[in-house]
Amino acid sequence: MTEILTSAQMRAIESAAIESGQVSGAELMERAGKGVIEALFARWPDLAAGSHRAVVLCGPGNNGGDGFVIARLLKHWGWDVRVHLFGAAERLPPDARLNHDRWAALGPVAPLPSVPDMRGAVVIDALFGTGLTRPLPAALLSVADGAARVVAVDIPSGLCADSGRAIGGTALRADLTVSFHRLKLGHVLADGPVHCGEVVVCPIGLRGGVGVGLAQPDTVLLSKRGGHKYAHGHALVLSGGAGCTGAARLAARAALRVGAGLVTLGVPAEAGPEVAAQITAVMLRRVEGGADLAAVLEDARYSALCLGPGLGLGARARGLVRSALNGVRPVVLDADALSLFASGPETLFNLIHGAEVVLTPHDGEFARLFPDLAAPLHAPAGTGPAASRLVAARQAARRAGAVVLLKGPDTIIAAPDGTAVVSAASYERAAPWLATAGAGDVLAGLICGLLARGAPPFAASRTAAWLHVEAARVFGPGLIAEDLPEILPRVLRRLQV
Repeated sequence: MTEILTSAQMRAIESAAIESGQVSGAELMERAGKGVIEALFARWPDLAAGSHRAVVLCGPGNNGGDGFVIARLLKHWGWDVRVHLFGAAERLPPDARLNHDRWAALGPVAPLPSVPDMRGAVVIDALFGTGLTRPLPAALLSVADGAARVVAVDIPSGLCADSGRAIGGTALRADLTVSFHRLKLGHVLADGPVHCGEVVVCPIGLRGGVGVGLAQPDTVLLSKRGGHKYAHGHALVLSGGAGCTGAARLAARAALRVGAGLVTLGVPAEAGPEVAAQITAVMLRRVEGGADLAAVLEDARYSALCLGPGLGLGARARGLVRSALNGVRPVVLDADALSLFASGPETLFNLIHGAEVVLTPHDGEFARLFPDLAAPLHAPAGTGPAASRLVAARQAARRAGAVVLLKGPDTIIAAPDGTAVVSAASYERAAPWLATAGAGDVLAGLICGLLARGAPPFAASRTAAWLHVEAARVFGPGLIAEDLPEILPRVLRRLQV
């Protein structure tokens, strides 16, 4: 699994390597500079031939030291290189000062923010790296304007490495970002992908680091075993009333496609004809309210439930949720099943009381259930580290006693024990087509189907989130929610399931 580190974790890894004598700070700086050059030429092979113009913007810390190494290497490659420093050379850290002086033997160091014409130049952004905790100085906001290409060293200046948010509301934008050793959270969270362009991870000889992982599919959970259909679980999806059944039908179809042996839609009598006319392999059962659901669940063969898509916000919905959260079966609560408790989230958390539950809020639903955790995410990021969706999701999972899947392009899956992964629909896994009505209902159904088959809530959520993005990527533009379950067999074949 790909690991993603916080800035503090990365600093600890570097410090441990230096203190152990494994490597010096100057050696790490040299490796980082070489890594940026290699990534630059790999991304744009035409730049490896002939002389080109580079403007290297160096900051007052070790990120600036990396910039001086890059300037020297490009100069030796035959480039026309101009170097600009923000701050005073005598205040640079020792390793950065060493590389400043090595560059100074080759060419001048001009002050920032005064910069030459950027048109046609490759700009190296080595101003501020992962340790930035204050807004980018106003004088630097336009330093890369007009550049032909912008390459960020570790992370674009102004971007919080732990949250992906622009500190002070503004950060530079890069065409290529070269990270060292591991990805940082800021590369994949919030606005990170918008500012980073393409991200390349450059090894610099470090070891270790236990960070947050990127979500991956668990193929063991997806493999079909032999035997009776009940061996693969029976998912029950509860629907709303007449005219409000489409979301539940999407969820039910997804649960069936992901491998649940049977799927039943529980609907009130008024919606029975509407649903019966729309389904074939999914079964139908009348479920009016909480008492009906309790009676249905006396059949032990029902192995997981999904409530929320199109459920409504009335007394029936509240009764269904109460009956579902009896602690006997895993439950997915989505959409209306979450908004029901906006006026009293603690009521929901008390109902969960140790049951296996997955909550799947989007940002609005998250704010209704966890207003204090959501507020900092929407407030301006004045200083760093800025409020992070990852931290908020972990706190929410702990408070609710449930797995929380916080939806978005940077979907976070967090368990009550603090375990978390990021399912990032960005870079090579970008899937903008998922921004379509009903896509979240399909995701809830995928989770429910995997729960029905016996997958633990965290593993089911992580795998479902990956499948959800991959199905959208395989289908491509023009996607609507109904397409997601139907493209799933192709995704599973690619996984050799």
